[in-house]
Amino acid sequence: MIRAATTRIAAPAAALASMAGALVPASAYAAAVEGAVTKQATNWSAIIMFMIFVLLTLGITFWAARRTKSAKDFYAAGGGITGFQNGLAIAGDYMSAASFLGIAGLVYANGFDGLIFSVGWLVGWPIILFLIAERLRNLGKYTFADVASYRFQQTPIRTLSACGSLATVTFYLIAQMVGAGKLIQLLFGLDYLVAVIIVGVLMIGYVTFGGMLATTWVQIIKAVMLLSGASFMAFMILAKFGFSPEAMFKAAVDIHPKGLAIMSPGALISDPVSAISLGMALMFGTAGLPHILMRFFTVADAKEARKSVFYATGFIGYFYILTFIIGFGAILMILAPDATGAYPFLTAAPAAGAKAVIANVIGGTNMAAIHTAHAVGGDLFYGFISAVAFATILAVVAGLTLAGASAVSHDLYASVFAKGRVNEADEIRVSKITTVVIGVLSIVLGIAFENQNVAFMVGLAFVIAASANFPILLMSMFWNKMTTRGAVIGGTLGLVSAVSMLVLGPTVWKAVLGNPAALFPYDNPGLFSITIAFVGIWFFSITDNSAQAEKERKDFEAQYIRSQTGLGAEGASAH
Repeated sequence: MIRAATTRIAAPAAALASMAGALVPASAYAAAVEGAVTKQATNWSAIIMFMIFVLLTLGITFWAARRTKSAKDFYAAGGGITGFQNGLAIAGDYMSAASFLGIAGLVYANGFDGLIFSVGWLVGWPIILFLIAERLRNLGKYTFADVASYRFQQTPIRTLSACGSLATVTFYLIAQMVGAGKLIQLLFGLDYLVAVIIVGVLMIGYVTFGGMLATTWVQIIKAVMLLSGASFMAFMILAKFGFSPEAMFKAAVDIHPKGLAIMSPGALISDPVSAISLGMALMFGTAGLPHILMRFFTVADAKEARKSVFYATGFIGYFYILTFIIGFGAILMILAPDATGAYPFLTAAPAAGAKAVIANVIGGTNMAAIHTAHAVGGDLFYGFISAVAFATILAVVAGLTLAGASAVSHDLYASVFAKGRVNEADEIRVSKITTVVIGVLSIVLGIAFENQNVAFMVGLAFVIAASANFPILLMSMFWNKMTTRGAVIGGTLGLVSAVSMLVLGPTVWKAVLGNPAALFPYDNPGLFSITIAFVGIWFFSITDNSAQAEKERKDFEAQYIRSQTGLGAEGASAH
């Protein structure tokens, strides 16, 4: 499949469109894929600001390395992160360049309907808050596989959970690395190869030496930078319209080629099955992402875990409101002439009396937010936002790498192969070796996929998380009749069906592999693969009458008490 994936990404923005819109029909991004990659003049202000960020975070990594002694320090920052700090770090881990540039680009091109991703990604957080966070912290230690395998046979459950985690992390990482290379090629004027290597080396350094503590602070700093920059942009845009959203929307409608249609839904996805399927994949995928779930073990107890989600939901929700304003601001900054009558951010000015063409934005529609930053803040702010975009990718890949390394060292090496008979020093050593391997592999894959369509990879990451990870995690915590056999077969069915339907769907079978028609009609298989996973877990659990299954059902009561009270949880007490 990889050899055959020869569809070219012809603009840096396409990589970001891939990340933000992996589950949307390819036709929605036609505008973003037009044009050739052009190396820009070196953006020294952006490079200097990014170097300041790197030096600061490397200093933090050195500080964190001196405090990272045990496995708990490496995997969970010693459990010493506060709820507020962890909320910021979760937001930093979750708010990717796709969220910032991709959603703003979607709003710029489609108006109101571009919010479908904001809504999908955001509504996953109440699920985490009310159903998962507290129980996860009370039952687990370092990874979500600790929870999924709590009362079941360790080897099959941990192996499946680790495979789901590694698959999610790998596909996510490839898209992030390609996005980093393309973004920096456009914004900084650096070569693609140099950009990918820089991200990979820094990522390895943060995780190998500083572990979760360094990764956490990288994500916190990045979140503060991103929220500050986006807030300033939104403030400056609204200030131009007397802080009246109504005036801003009216001006956008007047100038946008689609007119009043930008205030109505249905521009991106009009098919209800696809809309529901996309929503389920984004919502449940969020609750199954291993690098997000891992963050709940960095706090002291379940109370702080709840606070983490509360703060993270607030920060992320606020950020998505800002991207909405920035997207509409981009319409007004890019499609309208400046004071001299010129169109500085378009490849071609519109004919006299005609409206500007959306797709003519320099670098593709997903560069809309960057151009808007230039329009409202000049060269210096443009450099800052460019540096923030790079820092954003760096923080996300650090979290992904740590999650992948933990799946190998804690779930596979320590729990499956060594059967728990392993000392912490060996486990940390395996994790650090795995970090280097994942880092090198991500650099190689990032280079290999430079000119290939990576849209299906983030689609696959979210669908796998929603179809394989989330059902097992949720059912293990809430359903007393679930058994090892049900979890393994149901989770495997979810994993296989998600991959199969995505490959056979329009995103890969038609757009990537070049076949005339897709064998599976929908871009978004989430509705089907998630249902298959839950039904599989239910059916193969209730038909399991083995002695082992009866024991697992009886053990649910003890698990339930611990999940509710925290009694027996590491570093926690009843509350």
